[in-house]
Amino acid sequence: MPRRQDYKVTTRLVHGPEHSAKWDFTHHVTPPLSSSTTYRLDSAKRGARGFTEFGQLVRDTGETPVYIYDRLDEPTRSILEGELADLEQGESCVTFASGMAAISGALGTTLKAGDEVIAHPVLYGCTHSLFTNWYPRMGIGVKRVDMNDVTAVRAAITKDTRALYFESPVNPTLELIDVGALRRLADEVNATRAAERKLLVFIDNTFATPFGQRPLALGADVVIHSLTKNLGGFGTEIGGAVICPKEMHAALLLYRKDFGAILSSKSAWAIMVYGLPTLPLRLKRQQHTAMKVATWLEKQDVVKRVVYPGLASFPQRELAERQMRDFDDDFAPGNMIFFELDSARVDAEDFVDEIARTAYSVTLAVSLGHTKTLIELPGSMTHSSYGKPTGAAVRLSIGLESPTDIIADMRAALQKVAR
Repeated sequence: MPRRQDYKVTTRLVHGPEHSAKWDFTHHVTPPLSSSTTYRLDSAKRGARGFTEFGQLVRDTGETPVYIYDRLDEPTRSILEGELADLEQGESCVTFASGMAAISGALGTTLKAGDEVIAHPVLYGCTHSLFTNWYPRMGIGVKRVDMNDVTAVRAAITKDTRALYFESPVNPTLELIDVGALRRLADEVNATRAAERKLLVFIDNTFATPFGQRPLALGADVVIHSLTKNLGGFGTEIGGAVICPKEMHAALLLYRKDFGAILSSKSAWAIMVYGLPTLPLRLKRQQHTAMKVATWLEKQDVVKRVVYPGLASFPQRELAERQMRDFDDDFAPGNMIFFELDSARVDAEDFVDEIARTAYSVTLAVSLGHTKTLIELPGSMTHSSYGKPTGAAVRLSIGLESPTDIIADMRAALQKVAR
């Protein structure tokens, strides 16, 4: 009889675990939703056992865990965590109430006062805010270095450096970071370090998703996701996830318990039942559309620059084709487009305002990875914490609409506001 791991990832996403010690799957075709804040313990001894065993990695095989209280652990969320770890080819996954909670948890369990992070200069605006507004208060240093300049990164590393942190593709510019190059650098540094002071490679994989990139296989130590985006897929749930070595599992659960940033079971259930099974289908359609839209944008004389990994003009095309591969090992350039307008001819704010007023297939809204195509101005919106809005840069998250409709709405808006 074939094992679950013998089936393709797309099939496993649809069916999930055929058996789980976390819940009785005998008669469930759809995974169950557990919705209880607390659990009957039967005896004080069993309750004590649950607290003693808290933090252990719970797998689908073996003895059923003792669930105590939702903030510690619960079955629906735990099943989702197993699915996400499998997707990213990781040992452990711990989910959180948001993507930022996941980032805070992943780094918070690694760093202490006096430690240091080296981060790429461009990051999601709230991550930038975490590093600039909060880490200095905690005594944690942050250096910003171009992660594709390995020589500069090497020069910036000190004995206090514990983490290399970046996104790839970068939000919003879609620049890629060579994960393998940073792995080799970390190995070089770690050759003379004690195990508890290893330099770790952290990547936010939200834009690519596990469908389009598996960073652990490329050399990352820890992968972070905003489940709110493509993995959730429908714009209805907020969540985050950390996929990491099993040695980090207990500390992440303890951090989540004490800081309280738990993913609700209802959100976990929706992501597991609706988001994950449709991920390959949605991304393949969105990539198809993104390529058409990006190609059209490149032909518009009022557009100065279009950045999309699928375009021949993408400056890191070789790296894109090497790192961004789907479950069938096909090139997976994703559903995000970044472009800059010619500010002498088109005011970007006027353009997105016209989209908001008249477009049906494109929505002015932040977030991404939605079934709906979303457009925003990162300089004044999602990345406003940088304090330097360019005004000309536009981020476009492609949804499931017809590409001809998206292009028609954007063409009409550009024609209306172009000077």
